[in-house]
Amino acid sequence: MARPKKRSIDVATPERILRAAEQVFALHGPVGARLADIALLAGITRPSLLHHFPSKEALYEACVHGAFAELGTVLGHAMQAEGAFVTRLEQVVRSFVSFAEARPHIARLILREVLGDDGPGRALLLEHADPLISGVEAFLLEAGAGQLRPGLPVRAAMLQFVADVLVRAGAGDLRIPLWGLGEHAWTLVHTMFLQEQYK
Repeated sequence: MARPKKRSIDVATPERILRAAEQVFALHGPVGARLADIALLAGITRPSLLHHFPSKEALYEACVHGAFAELGTVLGHAMQAEGAFVTRLEQVVRSFVSFAEARPHIARLILREVLGDDGPGRALLLEHADPLISGVEAFLLEAGAGQLRPGLPVRAAMLQFVADVLVRAGAGDLRIPLWGLGEHAWTLVHTMFLQEQYK
């Protein structure tokens, strides 16, 4: 006789805990979030959660670190791909949009920390986001030399694009009424960043 399958709710995994934590931290921030709520959402007990992550602070740091590590890998592959700069830039844009749309709670968490002024998140974001932003900026300036719009404030333009994608990904049911149907990120970057002859 075959062994009965375990329900996924019976298997406590760090990944499931992290995904539940993303949701709760996005709603309540690192200060207001409760481990009991995260455990309930993950389908485990609070002691089981603490077996994987010894404190709320450790769990929050793991959420932020994991998200930026994953995003760094995705963007790194796109920047290092073969092909012309414009092709690689499009892949970077589409990769970032896909990541944000697949992880709307991370988008909300990042926005909450950028706009808030309490909790440990701001320091963590600077620690993880700044090197990633600097890496993409270096890619744009080096690989896109001579193709970017003259006088473009590259970092400011990047952050304008990033903010739009994060707000859109985290907007929930406001997304379609405010932004409409379709994906416009590449069109915006194409228009903002590139000289006419490279469009």
